[in-house]
Amino acid sequence: MAKKKVVIVQDSDRKNAELTAAVNRTSDFEVSGTATNGADGVKVILETNPDVVITELLLGGGDGFYVLDKMNEAGLHSKIIIISAFSREEIVAKAFERGAAYFMAKPFAAEVLVQRMREIALPAEEAKNRGFTENLKKNTVDEKISNIFINVGIPPHIKGYSYLREGVKMAIRNPDIINSITKKLYPMIGEKYDTSASKVERAIRHAIEVAWNRGRIESLNNILGVKAYIGSEKPTNGEFIALVADKMLLERA
Repeated sequence: MAKKKVVIVQDSDRKNAELTAAVNRTSDFEVSGTATNGADGVKVILETNPDVVITELLLGGGDGFYVLDKMNEAGLHSKIIIISAFSREEIVAKAFERGAAYFMAKPFAAEVLVQRMREIALPAEEAKNRGFTENLKKNTVDEKISNIFINVGIPPHIKGYSYLREGVKMAIRNPDIINSITKKLYPMIGEKYDTSASKVERAIRHAIEVAWNRGRIESLNNILGVKAYIGSEKPTNGEFIALVADKMLLERA
């Protein structure tokens, strides 16, 4: 089976060489080109049309966002992994909005990056044959939920972020749990995180309030594909969890 093509764009030949060696040691990927600045990176990407692009954000001659924009303009469908020492919420959100499939903060281990490449780039059957199916499904669900939360303005560092993500995953596995949010969902999340159901409820409510105070209503409507909320209208905890879970189920997450 042919190897997946990879283009690497980092700010030095040394770093490109090190990552190239790690990728080329795998049985499923090979590096088809490298570049040390954004402009050259775009040129290599357009010439080789790789399956995966790994790019830094801080680059000369056009940064990582420039690379993403040019790929979007060209209509390329390569899976894009952003690597950066800067992982502020707004930077991560900007990368996902431009089509990044994964954001990896530096420093990172090359073997972890290769695993992420497999999870986003290998066809489902091939992933199954290689024993990655469960990790692929788990990481894909977690990644999609995280992307939604970041895009609607829920910061990852607050407790409600983790509680909400767990609640959405529970609702994906068992949609009926939304009808028992107080008696089942909150206590189950509280048990997992060693806290009380009331604290889970308050933390989730706070997370949703943070998003609404940031004016990200339109982002949620865009993600859902419908005008679910307008003006200052804000969903309840259960409504928000159900909406995101329904979106994931429709996409067969």
